[in-house]
Amino acid sequence: MSIRIVHDTCSQFTSCGDVTNRPCPTIMSSSRDAGRYKVVVDGQPEPPAIGKPRPPYAVPSMAEIAAIPWNGLKVASTFSGCGGSCTGYRMAGFRVVWASEFVPIAQDSYRANMAEGSILDGRDIRLVKPEDILAAAGLAAGELDVFDGSPPCQAFSTAGKREKGWGTAKKYEHGAEQCNETLFDEYVRLLRGLQPRVFVAENVSGLVKGTAKGWFIEVMKSLKESGYRVSARLLDAQWLGVPQARERIIFVGVRDDLKREPAHPKPFVYRYSVRDALPWIASLRADRDEWRSAITPSATIVASDGGRSAGWHGLGMVQDGENRRKFTIQELKAICGFPADYVLCGSYAKQWERLGNAVPPVMMKAIAETIRDQVLGRPAAETNVSVVDD
Repeated sequence: MSIRIVHDTCSQFTSCGDVTNRPCPTIMSSSRDAGRYKVVVDGQPEPPAIGKPRPPYAVPSMAEIAAIPWNGLKVASTFSGCGGSCTGYRMAGFRVVWASEFVPIAQDSYRANMAEGSILDGRDIRLVKPEDILAAAGLAAGELDVFDGSPPCQAFSTAGKREKGWGTAKKYEHGAEQCNETLFDEYVRLLRGLQPRVFVAENVSGLVKGTAKGWFIEVMKSLKESGYRVSARLLDAQWLGVPQARERIIFVGVRDDLKREPAHPKPFVYRYSVRDALPWIASLRADRDEWRSAITPSATIVASDGGRSAGWHGLGMVQDGENRRKFTIQELKAICGFPADYVLCGSYAKQWERLGNAVPPVMMKAIAETIRDQVLGRPAAETNVSVVDD
């Protein structure tokens, strides 16, 4: 296996300086030359800058999402949190048949928004067996369309302790403990038992930075050895319809027997600003930064204690008229690409944490649509349902 680090358009990145004029790396995988790694420079034209004509920023309501016709494809999701990824799949017409989340406060939010007929498994992922998922979904091995997962990423996050915390179990508020850097192994274990047509896994950009790159290489190796053609790309939510700079590594794997290649969404040719989502916000400030205009995307929303310990790139305060204050939860939902009527449970700080940990639904919608159309695309007559064109 070899890893190609390709300098792609900055439309997918934000951490390499001025995103409008500097290329940044895209991490991909090919199947030859085991153990060799190289860098390829691939120049591409820059997308139009913010301010160009674009559709108004809008996130569908939960009622509108519920009315989207099923596209014939089924998803099982792990480490589902409050449901960010699952909501994105639903926006693209997928049916989420099973999901797993073991943090009680996150379960409460997930249940408040889950589709009728979906199943939420609250057990520790280490206790879940592939046959449990298949039995719950009424499927046999190999029949699931997409296996999704966002293994907890605090061990690799650039906002955390990274390798200094490896080997130390994280204690959750309900008393359970896990070593988060080992949970990708649990995802791979379930993947091998389920053998879905496609898998999508998400993690923080820190997985390909510094010492953590060794983990990334091992993860890629394990995924490929599970019988999949695999590509991993660093995507940024601000170029996929979300008014927030949020980098994530997105792994896409296609089962070898399908003889199709993985695909990632192309960056949009426009971005949304905080002002597009929240017209009343004049300016905003990240912790330790100067105030800046709201005509740019928001800094990354992290899972902080209601913004009090957000770190170097968390949102501190916003300027609303003559008032300086924190974002409200309703404002945070808009910034994070969630429906305005999405139900979040718990205190302000716990709701902030749910949003900070979640994959923006609008971002996952773009990823899911790409999987639907470019990898699993089938004629409507073959599935006996209408295929959604968003």
